Amino acid sequence: MAKTSAIQKNLKRIKLAKKFAAKRAALKKIIKNRKLDLSERFAAQLKLNKLPKNSSKIRIRNRCEVSGRPHGVYRKLKISRIALRDMASSGKIPGITKSSW
Repeated sequence: MAKTSAIQKNLKRIKLAKKFAAKRAALKKIIKNRKLDLSERFAAQLKLNKLPKNSSKIRIRNRCEVSGRPHGVYRKLKISRIALRDMASSGKIPGITKSSW
């Protein structure tokens, strides 16, 4: 099990990213628009820099929904390889069985 503080910090980042997603997208659109004046684009860049760092989507860590483990997480299932194996062995995931020979 991962540290609860790390899990909570990641949840806070997810919440902030959702909150500021539209604002970030609008500012980035202004910054990338070459037809606008340079001073307008620079002002938009300064506004973007004033937003919280943790509101960036890139700072969100892909963690296991079950254990909070940060490594070995399947994106599609959102669980780690270890949690997947435990759940498959106990029969909690339909269609998956642990192979043995």
